[in-house]
Amino acid sequence: MSVKVDMSLLELDRKRYSNEKIPLFQRYFRLIQETDFLPLRLVYKILFKMAKRINCVELHEKTAIEGGCYFGHPYCITINPETKIGNNVNIHKGVTIGQENRGKRKGTPVIGDEVWIGVNATLVGKIVIGNDVLVAPNSYVNCDIPDHSVVYGNPCVIESRENATQDYINRKIDDYTEMRK
Repeated sequence: MSVKVDMSLLELDRKRYSNEKIPLFQRYFRLIQETDFLPLRLVYKILFKMAKRINCVELHEKTAIEGGCYFGHPYCITINPETKIGNNVNIHKGVTIGQENRGKRKGTPVIGDEVWIGVNATLVGKIVIGNDVLVAPNSYVNCDIPDHSVVYGNPCVIESRENATQDYINRKIDDYTEMRK
């Protein structure tokens, strides 16, 4: 039997960090999303902007990122505001998640649950990254990636693999949808 718990996205993110400190930009990102009191929200926006500058992170306050997001070595990361990111996703230093402006892939990525995105990986265009996907460091991904896959290289090579992110994504937020009800 699953116990329903009402946890904020910030609390879910903190669980992924365990004893480590959650990056300041991520803390303020969540506080902006969860605060309705306008004066306090404005303060969080200013702190968010300063913290992003320190980490060289491009992240918009309205970007849709579900719970349990983990930024490993959170520096020089760019995430397009229209991107949608699922639960238990790891994003590492130098990652770019961007928009394509023309052609059949015009748009931004949708990233599933339990996705590990390695250092300096680039994901662009209207693509879908499935659940349980490992994107290897320095990969360029501009095509859909099915569930349970490892993707690497440029052009990207996709290999099917059950439990692709096993031992890569630690301290997962289990039963997230049940916890948010």
